[in-house]
Amino acid sequence: MTHYARGLVVRDPGVPATIEELRLPVIGPGQVRVEIRAAGVCHSDLSMINGTLRPPHPLVLGHEAAGQVVEIGDRVSRVRVGDHVVLNWQPACRNCWFCEHGQPWLCSTSSGVAALENGMTLDGAPVHVTLGLGAFAEQVVAPENAVVAVPPQLGFDLAALLGCSVLTGSGAVRNTAGVRPGESVLVIGLGGVGLSAVAAARAAGAGPVIAVDVSEAKKGLAEAAGATDFLVSSDALSKEVRALTEKRGADHAIECVGRASTIRAAWRATRRGGQVTVVGMGAADDMVQLAALDIFSSARTLKASVYGQADTDLEVPALARDVLDGRLNLDHLITDRITLADIPDAFTRMARGEGARSVAVL
Repeated sequence: MTHYARGLVVRDPGVPATIEELRLPVIGPGQVRVEIRAAGVCHSDLSMINGTLRPPHPLVLGHEAAGQVVEIGDRVSRVRVGDHVVLNWQPACRNCWFCEHGQPWLCSTSSGVAALENGMTLDGAPVHVTLGLGAFAEQVVAPENAVVAVPPQLGFDLAALLGCSVLTGSGAVRNTAGVRPGESVLVIGLGGVGLSAVAAARAAGAGPVIAVDVSEAKKGLAEAAGATDFLVSSDALSKEVRALTEKRGADHAIECVGRASTIRAAWRATRRGGQVTVVGMGAADDMVQLAALDIFSSARTLKASVYGQADTDLEVPALARDVLDGRLNLDHLITDRITLADIPDAFTRMARGEGARSVAVL
């Protein structure tokens, strides 16, 4: 049986996204069809349309989402019809070298794919879907390893955030940086990912937790997430951070912007022997320059954190339990609940640095 669904489509670079009717692929063995109930507007989606990334077109945007399974194909064993699920844009094959060596977030079958065809069509022609999902749509078809079941008591809007911003930000703190109680943490960039990193740092017992953004308006959100201090980004950032960290600099800096300038700022504000963790996805031509002598004499470590360096199949259910048990509060992350048609305006607000997460509720 053929199924159709409306989705947010960018037909060509520079052309505004519009809602179009899409023909879904017929599900095959090992695949599931999911009715999307909520989808977060992530900066990675903005990168697909502002030139930071150059995916093929036409393109269905969206990858941070949650929904309900409405159909399963043959040999599907991990979910059933009716299950509530979070989408996983970096599904692990469990068979490649990276998966077998404990790094499923670097799975060679899915890493580095900005957009691909999945059998969905528009006007009879193939379309590409963001990060293999295309979740700004009423329904999607995905492999079963791209969905993770979560308790039905968890609202779809909060569940959607677990699939990207929360997992990415909290994983950068817990898994990549390995923040310990009493260590100082600097977080630069307070979108959904950065605010999740702030919350995770505070939950880990870090102190001080210093939140930085270009907008003074983010101060309230930072404090709600658990920041002990808030700074507006400036050329004096390194000096201000040292004043809050006994003149040493932060033990950890979590960079959530993805720009050479903010990576350098994080580097300068970190103490000797400290660690800089880069979470933001930057442009290929935005080069980071560090002096060779500085690298040696500062003894700092510079690492990247891909998808929170997390095993999604294990950590998404754990995060869901933390939310339901009250150990993890996500209420401050959603600043706008919108419709599918409102997503282009949400991109505009994001580009201006306004709010935390906009979530489309379908």
